[in-house]
Amino acid sequence: MGYIMSKKNQHVVPHQNGWAVKGAGNSRATSVHPTQKDAIDAGREVAKNQKSELVIHRPNGQIRDKDSHGNDPFPPRG
Repeated sequence: MGYIMSKKNQHVVPHQNGWAVKGAGNSRATSVHPTQKDAIDAGREVAKNQKSELVIHRPNGQIRDKDSHGNDPFPPRG
């Protein structure tokens, strides 16, 4: 049996210094960025590397969008 890395969803959340990328369940930010776009770009790279999901929050904390980078059990038809 091989080692299985836990896939933590990455969250883009408001931060006192702009926007932060945080792994699910982590108390500390992975990275902090001046704009939400910068944080989304950084979070997307982490999510792609970990094959996890990027969860983007609004300034009030509500979820704005989700972007899956893992093995989607329901891929879109096309």
